[in-house]
Amino acid sequence: MKFFNTLGRKVEEFKPIKDGEVTLYSCGPTVYDYQHIGNFRKFVFDDTLRRTLQVSGYNVKHVMNITDVGHLVSDADEGEDKLEKGAAREGKTVWEIAEHYTNAFKEDAKQLNILEPNGYHGDKDNYARATDFIEQQVELIQKLVDKQYAYVTESAIYFDVSKLPDYGELSGQKLSEKEIGVRDEIVTDSNKINPQDFAVWFFLKGHYEHHSMHWPSPWGEGFPGWALECSAIVHKTLGDPIDIHTGGVDHIGTHHPNEMAQTEAAYDHKLAKYWLHSEHLLVDGQKMSKSLDNFYTLKDIVEKDFDPLALRLLYLQGHYRTQINFTWDNLEEAQDRLNKFRNIATLRYQLSPQSEYAQFTSIERSIRDIQENANNDLNTPKVLASIESEIDEFQLEGVMEDSKESFNKWLELIDDLLGLNLVNSTKDILDEQKDLIRQREEVRKNQDWQKSDELRDKLKEQGIEVRDTVRGPIWSRI
Repeated sequence: MKFFNTLGRKVEEFKPIKDGEVTLYSCGPTVYDYQHIGNFRKFVFDDTLRRTLQVSGYNVKHVMNITDVGHLVSDADEGEDKLEKGAAREGKTVWEIAEHYTNAFKEDAKQLNILEPNGYHGDKDNYARATDFIEQQVELIQKLVDKQYAYVTESAIYFDVSKLPDYGELSGQKLSEKEIGVRDEIVTDSNKINPQDFAVWFFLKGHYEHHSMHWPSPWGEGFPGWALECSAIVHKTLGDPIDIHTGGVDHIGTHHPNEMAQTEAAYDHKLAKYWLHSEHLLVDGQKMSKSLDNFYTLKDIVEKDFDPLALRLLYLQGHYRTQINFTWDNLEEAQDRLNKFRNIATLRYQLSPQSEYAQFTSIERSIRDIQENANNDLNTPKVLASIESEIDEFQLEGVMEDSKESFNKWLELIDDLLGLNLVNSTKDILDEQKDLIRQREEVRKNQDWQKSDELRDKLKEQGIEVRDTVRGPIWSRI
């Protein structure tokens, strides 16, 4: 098994810290609004990685955070609190906003068949909410202050990046080369030792005097910086170092280097062995933006009568390290491809007298190809190409029982790896519907085409489409 490790900027053989087990941490959503389809590309990538590891026999302990803390959700120490902005927009409290959009994220994730994390078990679910780890975040800051990696100013506590010589190694950018963005409406804290120093704790002072979410600390009432929660959650739930940490490419420059710095300074070891990052989803060739009116959520997809799993398939058609382009036409093609896969899956219920199941001429080879391509840096485009190739080669004929087993094994592997839910979405049909299909076959043999069409239309009204082949009829749900 091989992955592209951002830390070394090359494809490396995967060797877990502990044989047979993998600790995996994924940066989760910030819950101030609905997650857009660009966000979900990253979450589907996380899910595909976990599924691939599990299919390869690893026991995966997976943790994902929920950023429900009202801090500054950006890589800068200056800016607006997005939870407070959401609360003002909807006339709710920040706590209500966080809870509402956490539930919305979980529902969308379920529709996309994303597995719930299994490495942490909270009071409400298996997601690690940042607000449940404030104590651990304060403890982490205390370690940093005690070891003189962090310093206290009037307005905040900052991490001194100059104390860590390899800060920024993830991006390959030297500290002297890093630039800090300046926002016209915000004044940078003049008490910072270095411009790149980042806040781990903000006090209720100045611009943040009336900040809604805040907690006590040994240094004063305040709230944590963004990167802090991930380091604290990893340390508490998985123990560090972990095997794999994932994120989006936008995390490479600052957010993940900050996480790495905190953990290394506090605990004297690296945060993670492998760092995997997914690329952006473009919309009509452009970055997604509300101002461009190309900002879509899963609700927008469903309202246009697309299956959420068609969007998942669209993501999988591109390699996770390459940008992919979303258009409604591309989604239509992905929906057609999903329908094709589902139609093939129904061959488990082939009703022809000659054969009950489909015979794929090289199914065992396809199984090997699928696994090899998935293990080669999650090459899902090649996985899908292998599936398509096998579909193109299949032929219906009399088969032995072991062919049925191979076909089911093939389908289950596709579902286990890609999460397309082909098996469960193609449940068997009712006995009455089977009888209608058999009746239709009889009238077709007698060349009663009018009656055949009537029975076909009757089945279609019940959501069953019949495709005629030389070996007999194949049905699929519509």
